[in-house]
Amino acid sequence: MKKHRLVIGTTNAAKGRELAELLAPYDYDVLTLTQVAHPIDVVEDGETFAANARKKAIEQARHLDEWVLADDSGLEVEALGGRPGVYSARYAGEAASDEDNNRKLLQELRDVPPERRAARYVCHVAVADPGGVIRAESHDECRGRIAFQAAGANGFGYDPLFEVVEYHQTFGELGPRVKAALSHRARAMRAIVPKLLRLSQGGAWTVQ
Repeated sequence: MKKHRLVIGTTNAAKGRELAELLAPYDYDVLTLTQVAHPIDVVEDGETFAANARKKAIEQARHLDEWVLADDSGLEVEALGGRPGVYSARYAGEAASDEDNNRKLLQELRDVPPERRAARYVCHVAVADPGGVIRAESHDECRGRIAFQAAGANGFGYDPLFEVVEYHQTFGELGPRVKAALSHRARAMRAIVPKLLRLSQGGAWTVQ
């Protein structure tokens, strides 16, 4: 049976896999930008997660003539005034790796005690139709704190440093099943799924 086609606006393999898994129970043919022809690079120059998510969804949807789901997410650390924020993926520079970013974060927090290491992961999700019109959005977060050293090999980004206080473990240690229940991205995706279902079941877009 043919399914509704939805392109996830990312070339990040780990993020694409995570989002695709969250959509797996539903009736969508999910692709990432690595699986479609001639995607464009969208400049993420918004001042908020919402602005970046909307821009990525709108521009990619118009270019590809597809329904596109895009998210923008990152880490906000209270002791750093909300940094790295929208610069989370490039905190240590435009070509920074996850390890580079984690190293910089730990360096900046080296003298900060546990009670002042509170942080939150934030995620905004936007879905645009082929005409570039935003048709659904959601926003959520996950609160925790920054550990003193990386722990665990699961996840990506700041996951080895982001400790979920109730579990006394980082997302890197907790693994994908727990992250799929607790993370900012999982919560934002759960919030947007009912909106997607109303659009697809209501005939807003045709199956491929």
